[in-house]
Amino acid sequence: MAEVSEVLMSVLSTIRVPRPGDRVHKDECALSFSSPESEGGLYVCMNSFLGFGSQYVDRHHTRSGQRAYLHISRTRKAPVTMAGLMSADSVSHALQVQQWDGEVRAESRHAVELKQLDNGTKIPPSGWRCEVCDLQENLWMNLSDGRVFCGRRYFDGSGGNNHALLHFQQSGHPLAVKLGTITPDGADVYSYDEDDMVLDPKLPEHLSHFGIDMMTMEKTEHTMTELEIAVNQRVGEWEVIQESGATLRPLSGPGLTGMKNLGNSCYLNSVMQVLFTVPDFQSKYVSNIDKIFDEAPSDPTQDFKTQVCLQLSDCVFTFQVYCLNNFFLFCFQGDQVGIAARMFKALVGRGHPEFSTNRQQDAQEFLLHFINMVERNCRSGVNPSEAFRFLVEERIVCQQSQKAKYTQRVDYILQLPVPMDQATNTEELQEAERRREEADSSGAPPPAPVRACIPFTACMAALSEPETLTDFWSSAAQAKTTATKTTRFASFPDHMVIQVKKFTFGQDWVPKKLDVSIDVPDTLDLTALRGTGQQPGEELLPEVAPPPLMTPDVEVKDPVPSSLALYLSAPVLDDSTVSQLCEMGFPLEACRKAVYYTGNTGIDAAMNWVMGHMDDPGGISCAKYTITRVSVMDVGLSPTFNQVVSPIPLFQSNVLERAVDWIFSHLDDLESMEVSEGGRSAAESEGSREPPPGPKVRDGPGKYELFAFISHMGTSTMCGHYVCHIKKDQQWVIFNDQKVCASEKPPKDLGYLYFYRRVTDLYSSCN
Repeated sequence: MAEVSEVLMSVLSTIRVPRPGDRVHKDECALSFSSPESEGGLYVCMNSFLGFGSQYVDRHHTRSGQRAYLHISRTRKAPVTMAGLMSADSVSHALQVQQWDGEVRAESRHAVELKQLDNGTKIPPSGWRCEVCDLQENLWMNLSDGRVFCGRRYFDGSGGNNHALLHFQQSGHPLAVKLGTITPDGADVYSYDEDDMVLDPKLPEHLSHFGIDMMTMEKTEHTMTELEIAVNQRVGEWEVIQESGATLRPLSGPGLTGMKNLGNSCYLNSVMQVLFTVPDFQSKYVSNIDKIFDEAPSDPTQDFKTQVCLQLSDCVFTFQVYCLNNFFLFCFQGDQVGIAARMFKALVGRGHPEFSTNRQQDAQEFLLHFINMVERNCRSGVNPSEAFRFLVEERIVCQQSQKAKYTQRVDYILQLPVPMDQATNTEELQEAERRREEADSSGAPPPAPVRACIPFTACMAALSEPETLTDFWSSAAQAKTTATKTTRFASFPDHMVIQVKKFTFGQDWVPKKLDVSIDVPDTLDLTALRGTGQQPGEELLPEVAPPPLMTPDVEVKDPVPSSLALYLSAPVLDDSTVSQLCEMGFPLEACRKAVYYTGNTGIDAAMNWVMGHMDDPGGISCAKYTITRVSVMDVGLSPTFNQVVSPIPLFQSNVLERAVDWIFSHLDDLESMEVSEGGRSAAESEGSREPPPGPKVRDGPGKYELFAFISHMGTSTMCGHYVCHIKKDQQWVIFNDQKVCASEKPPKDLGYLYFYRRVTDLYSSCN
């Protein structure tokens, strides 16, 4: 006992009590996915409050010298009441609903001022029937008059007999609530007038009018979200993409570890599973685990490189052995328990308006966001995102002068258009549309959906065909004319990511998803799409100063004075592009010049022009600059930067954040400058500074093979579910969050993001 007391006294000075604001990691290891329920439990440092699994606590002790740890170990107990277990919704079912229902419903325009009839109607808490056909399922109560009718009939004959819809057509009462879905948390409310599921902020009051106490109601029927999932499981993308109709063989082991869904995080899971099969990312974050651990800061939970390496790559590729409690769940559910990347998700989403939430997100947008974070954190070392980086060449030809203009921009994803008019089953689609219109007018059940079949060759043709610019201002003709823009590759990356542009807008500007099947090939040859640059004998459009721009305060009289003739011939600039540049903080005149010089060709070209002409005399010299000094501690730059002094456009908001973004995107330029106390480099003071070099890209043959694709199920990017298929050792594997199985029929025609790798010399540029 005396020895124990002596040990405690020797470490007492290193123990402290958590204060408000301290982060106490008592649920998850900072370097792995160990938890108090894992074998060996969790050890929490009594000084830093970081948690460590049994395999990492010794290393932390050796490095930090800490000796006092609180050991937390929990044992999961089996449930007692089997009846309650069998009747409750399963975790996988609840998770499906959570994954699918990520779309925020809009408030109905009828809800606040809804008129309810004082007809004495009172609705009992159960025993409902349709007033017309006595159906006892899928019943909807009209919130204006309290009458109960059955819902719409589905294409397979289930559902109802459309009596609620017919009642709306006769009465004009727009809102109805689905009986059986009412709980204290809400209910399904449908607006027939708005033809959509909606929110009713006064729902408790509207229900109380007909004698329904919302706080005492229990769910007895499927919600519309659950029914949508059920329909998709039978006939839609859900069943095909998840290969639900087949008995899939579960897989596990290195590179075959599933990832838990942390609340609509399937987009993150799918993207990360694919990225960590790319040799560049394996080389960066898997091969250097010990080195990264030794160089990690004192709080590894807030370090990007450490979290990517130790939280993801270590667990995904070395496959932690789960404890018996997890094995129990694996046996009964048929799924892996999966790794839970909570710290990683919190870190990559921190400060982002979308990725910091638990809402569903677009996998393509997250991929670009993650690549941007990799770019920031790999400025001084090997950058794995270079595997995806390529240059795009845009060639614009003035049709009047036949002179050309060439621009280049960096990209990471090839966006593939979907020409719906090129569908090979046009007659079938037209017949389905005709049957749908007939069903809408007669109240009959809608027909089964028909998916458009689009040839991949048609998508590539739409990508490569010239685009006509009707409002192009030609610097050669000094007038508005027509031009053609052709887009080609200036370089081919090691890995090509193709996004099928399934998400678009209808004529009413409502976002929608195209239901298409595209015969995406296993091999791809893009050689014919390589740009050739300026051709022999081809003349370039001159860069001349534009005429004065027309302003609202110029009064035009008739006849027009000769001094105003130049104003009237000034180009008609794209106001939206000018506005976007102004929102970034650049002066109005500079924005107008950028749009003029790039011939109304879009925000990317205009932004490139602005950034490329910052130092030109007379270029955008009217711009106001702020000299932003950011310390090493603020932005995490290397110690060689005592102070970074850079001209930053004066943004309207988030000046520091924007300045940091600018610094990181121009770090190569800054590193080549000898920054003095006065803030000017010697090269600048002598006026001899050379233009910064272009972005670093790899190049090679344009021949590729498909190795992975990410698929989306749902009606928009804000709802539904993502899974990915990855080819490993010539076998396709499906990663559906924590479920990892051998794929029987990979649905390559229904993908959203496709990942190709170069056929030749694939691994030669990993380092």
